[in-house]
Order: sequence, then structure tokens, then C-alpha cells
Amino acid sequence: MAVKAGIVGAGGMAAYHYDGFVRAGAEVTAIADPDTARAEAFAKTRPVGRVFASLAEMLKALPELDAVSVVTPNKYHKAVVIEALTGEKHVFCEKPPALNAAEMEEMLAASKKADRRLMFDFNNRARPESRAMMRCITEGSAGKINSAQATWIRRAGIPGFGGWFTTKALSGGGPVIDLPHMMDLALYFMGYPRPVWCLAGTFYDFMDNKAFKGPWGIPDSAGGITDVESSCHAMITFATGAVLMVRCSWAEFVERELVSVTFQGTRAGGKVERLFGIDGIDATSIDSCRLFSEEYGVQVNRDIITEKDESMGRIGQASNFIDVLNGKAPALSTAEEALVLMKIVDAIYASAATGKPVEIS
Repeated sequence: MAVKAGIVGAGGMAAYHYDGFVRAGAEVTAIADPDTARAEAFAKTRPVGRVFASLAEMLKALPELDAVSVVTPNKYHKAVVIEALTGEKHVFCEKPPALNAAEMEEMLAASKKADRRLMFDFNNRARPESRAMMRCITEGSAGKINSAQATWIRRAGIPGFGGWFTTKALSGGGPVIDLPHMMDLALYFMGYPRPVWCLAGTFYDFMDNKAFKGPWGIPDSAGGITDVESSCHAMITFATGAVLMVRCSWAEFVERELVSVTFQGTRAGGKVERLFGIDGIDATSIDSCRLFSEEYGVQVNRDIITEKDESMGRIGQASNFIDVLNGKAPALSTAEEALVLMKIVDAIYASAATGKPVEIS
């Protein structure tokens, strides 16, 4: 029987969850959102069948649901995820996992107690070039990865002013928590080693300058809050001896939006990159996957050609969740990895606040 799923939140990512679930053979039968008009509008674009104002209403009316996807502002991830898990549903949740590691620990505990799968939309793992690179790493082409650099920087990419993205109480932070994808992808390539120390700095330049607003059409909120960082630079060390440099921003003076993971291994280095011609516009992007090695005494660069994916792996990651539930594929991400990531996010903010290295336990 097909997996039956419902979606909580009719935001921009809901369409990717729907499309990915359906592509993997699931039936998406309902959507819930406190803004029922927005949910109704979504239901006109995808045949979900039923619209509800809350997850509680959805679960009461449709006890046969097997899974729930969560597409809400960050503040509500923990509550909605735990409600779904308590209702004995598998859960696929948008990034970031939570506002902090403590919340993520509660979510992981709820998943284990319910014996239900909890996965997150770290969609860049499902990008074609990332899958190709991971195959090379798994097959031993890179050897041991000693260092990596995770970059997601924008010249002008603040997602609105005064809305939930720029309000720390709702989002948990700025680009550190909004753009964790390349940090997650670097950790994925490295085998998710245990982090030990973090040294970081965050900056708040341009957070009141609308010349640095991104192109997504998110409306500003008059009199709203902009109390999150605009950029961050950090270094993480690991128990393996490896190191990771992290660079992320919504707004800083760079040539254009840059999205990449670069690593250096004992047998080869590598780089996956998504280069935008225009900040934030997927249609202008160019994807690449390259290995850097030595063969027969000669330095060699290998270009690995993959298909283009303008969904940036979002549909593929959602499909993987359904495939995992059906026993057709291993999970591309785990809740345990999400906890490690959130511990690093916490450490970045703590180090930036104190100006000192922070130990990660």
C-alpha cells in the first residue's frame, strides 16, 4: 500500500515536499495551515483533497496517515514534529531541524520513543553533483578527508525585513541557521566526525539596509525586528583531527552568490559548487563537480558531468524519505546527524557572543 502523507504548512517548500512524495509513490491527501486561505490556494495547485487549520484537526480526521511533512517557521518545528511523532507518524521536516540543540534532543527522543522515522530536508545531499561526489568518496577516491570549506555567501540576499526570517525569536538566527546546507554537506562528505571546538565571529552589517534585500518577493513588516546576523565566519575542529571552515552570509561585499563545499583528502581533493549569476535565482545557476588529484606524476583535474536539478535536490530528498519508509533506499540524512549539526550551530553563536573558542560536548 502507498504511504499516506499530510503536509503542515503551505509555505514555499510545501510544493517540493508534495512533488517528492508523489514521485516516490506516496499519496498526499491533506494540508494544514492556520492560514486556511493559503492552504486552500495550495490545494488548487496540487490535488491534496482535504484542508485543515491545524495538525491536530488533520490527525483526528485522518488517523490513517502514515507520515507528516513540516513546512513551518523554525520556531514551530519542535512542537509540530513532536505532535506528529506522538501521533505515531513518521516525519519529514524542513531545515533547520530546530532553534537549538536542546530542542533537537527532544525531537530525537520523541522519535525513538515513538519508533518512527524523523528526517530533515538537507536537500543539497540529494543534488546530482553531491551524489556523484559521495560515490567517489565512498569508493575511496579521496582517501581520508583532512579539511573542508563550506561556503554559502550572498551579496544581497536578506529574505525580507521585519518578518520571521529576521526575528531571532522565530527563526533562531540569520544565515548561520538559515543556510546550514553547505556545512551539513561538508560534514556528510567527511563522515560526520565528532566536533570538538569552535571559534566563530558573526556580523550584523546591512541588516537595516534594504539595498541588500534578496529577490524572492517576501514582504517586509513595518516596524518588525531585524536582530539576527548578516554574516558569519567560523572554524570547527574534530576528534579525528580534521578541520572545517564555515563562511555564510545573507549580505556582504562579494562578487555574487557562491554556494560550494571544497575538501582536501589524502588521495584527492574535491569541490561541488552551485554558482549563481543572480543572487537567489535558481534558473541562473551553474552546477559543477570536480576532483583534484595526481596521476602518474601529473596534477589532474577531473570534471564529473551530472544532470541539472533546479529543485536543488529538494524533490529528491523528499522522495528519499518515502523510499526509506518503503524500504527501498538508505536514508540520506538522520536525526542523529541533525543533532550534531545543531550543536555546532549553538557553538558558533556562543563563540561569536563571547569572542572565545567554545568546546562542543
